Amino acid sequence: MSDAAAVPIKTSIWKQFPGAFWCANVMEIFERMGWYGFYAVSSLYLTGAVADGGLGLSSEDRGVIQGLATFFLYLFPAVFGALADRYGFKRMFLASCTVMIPGYLLLGIPSGFWGFLMVYFLVAIGHGMFKPVVISTVAKSTNEKTGSMGFGIFYMMVNIGGFLGPIVAGIVRGWDWQYVFYASAGWIVLMGVVALIFYKEPPRDAEAEGKRSLGEVFAGMVAVVGNGRFFLLVAGLLFLLVMGSKWLEPIVYLPAAAIWIAANLLLDLVLRGNRGRDDVHWLAQPMKVGEGRYLVFLVLMAFFWTSFNQIFMTLPEYIRDYADTSDLIHSFGPMAQAITGMFTKMGVDTSEWGRAVLEHGQVKPEHLINLNAFGIIIGQVGIAYLVRKVAPLTAIMLGSFITVISFLLYLVGQGGWIIVIAILVFSIGEMLASPRSKEYAGRIAPPEKVGMYMGYFYWCVALGNLFGGLLSGEMYQHYGPVERGGTGSPNMMWIVFAGLAMVSVVLLYVYDKWVQAHPQKGGAE
Repeated sequence: MSDAAAVPIKTSIWKQFPGAFWCANVMEIFERMGWYGFYAVSSLYLTGAVADGGLGLSSEDRGVIQGLATFFLYLFPAVFGALADRYGFKRMFLASCTVMIPGYLLLGIPSGFWGFLMVYFLVAIGHGMFKPVVISTVAKSTNEKTGSMGFGIFYMMVNIGGFLGPIVAGIVRGWDWQYVFYASAGWIVLMGVVALIFYKEPPRDAEAEGKRSLGEVFAGMVAVVGNGRFFLLVAGLLFLLVMGSKWLEPIVYLPAAAIWIAANLLLDLVLRGNRGRDDVHWLAQPMKVGEGRYLVFLVLMAFFWTSFNQIFMTLPEYIRDYADTSDLIHSFGPMAQAITGMFTKMGVDTSEWGRAVLEHGQVKPEHLINLNAFGIIIGQVGIAYLVRKVAPLTAIMLGSFITVISFLLYLVGQGGWIIVIAILVFSIGEMLASPRSKEYAGRIAPPEKVGMYMGYFYWCVALGNLFGGLLSGEMYQHYGPVERGGTGSPNMMWIVFAGLAMVSVVLLYVYDKWVQAHPQKGGAE
């Protein structure tokens, strides 16, 4: 054999992955542009003055809407994933489009809390239908050799879509909020065209996967928590939490929660003789905790996601109401004037261009918040390389601690550059914590339960969105502007968020020590 023949042939990155992989990535860009195109400005729309095209809702109502809609978005992918296995990935992609497109077009019609919540819930369902299918496509289009690069490319597309969507939304809302909804619907239309014309399902065992019924999916959800009784206890507490965020006073829902817990514990004493019996109804069985250590991990990660979501839920209102971005305008003014001057000489009318970037003489909040996605796009690979040898939980704790620093930076001042620095610091924390959390979940799982652990990982994201939305609304309503019924002391709000993130750091450290001291039989260290 000649030396030339022994040289391995390098395969182009484009040929390492099938067409379905690239279609999934293109669709992911459009789907994220649709979602973040509105989500990044949702706080501004919901609480904005009616005269400016907003709904004029309270921050508390805004938090309830954001928390509930995104909670269900991340809670139901397991259900829609089972439906996709049964009826086909392509059909589920197209079905998600038929839900999202009219959902976005209808978002601009409701003028009150309930109407908007119902339509936004429809939008969340559509995105929940899309999410498990696109991830499954990427997983089935990669193997052990290409998996790491494949998912790296995929998450880069997530951030590209999350970066581009808010830019377009921020520009077009300078003329009319309706254009934001049209833009989001338009991105989903393009996503549907890709799915309809170019997408071909990757090889999969459709017969075996299609046998998984919805009943089995719900049974698996209950099994992760424990049994039906314990699931009912948790569901009842979440219901009271949501009711207490808007409709019930603390003097009502806190005692109700205590009574609910006490009643279930007393019932367990009565039913303790039925423990382990399969011949009695699930309501007659004592409560049972399922994957205890995993549930604790999900709750602790929910603390992180609760803090993380403040960048989209709370920060837009804070920038709008408190920030003074004149320093940014002064810094970039000459460059902006040069650009507009060049186009003016070409005969282009640039007199209205400022509406794309400025509002009431200040930089629009979404353009500043979008630095989060920009920072991740340019920094994720480098951060991942620097911490490649750091233990997953150490990276998670370090990332959470950096978010604490980012929140405390808002205490330094309310100038534009302070906000820019705080957002970029926050992005570093996110790059450290978010990717490694899934890796850690897989490591603590027993080998035979890795699939289940990863399948329900998004529960912590769902809880983080629910807690984050409710807490954001309550905090900003209380500490926000005096003219909107608040105390006018937003620094206290950032201290609370920083404290919450710090609590997650401490609890994660304690949890890791406990897991190491009590290794699960057959589990991975």
